[in-house]
Amino acid sequence: MPRVAIESTNRFPMQIPPAEKARLMRAAALEQTSLKDFVLQNALRAADAVIQKAERLRLDEAQTRFLLDLLDHPPAPNDKLLAAARSLPTGP
Repeated sequence: MPRVAIESTNRFPMQIPPAEKARLMRAAALEQTSLKDFVLQNALRAADAVIQKAERLRLDEAQTRFLLDLLDHPPAPNDKLLAAARSLPTGP
């Protein structure tokens, strides 16, 4: 299960090797933005992509047709499902 980051401050301390920091600073300058804004915007873009990948279900055409067919023609309930349905309370 993914861990949730919990921070009690708005600061995000991070040590970056000098060569990598220089690369980031060059890219930020080319985009005419601050290093902070450059890193933040690109990190947020990457975070959105990770979240979207984790939360979205993608089906190919065959999988979609299979799922739609199951919705249109569901299988008959088996004994376990019938027993579970019978064990449910029947109203107030």
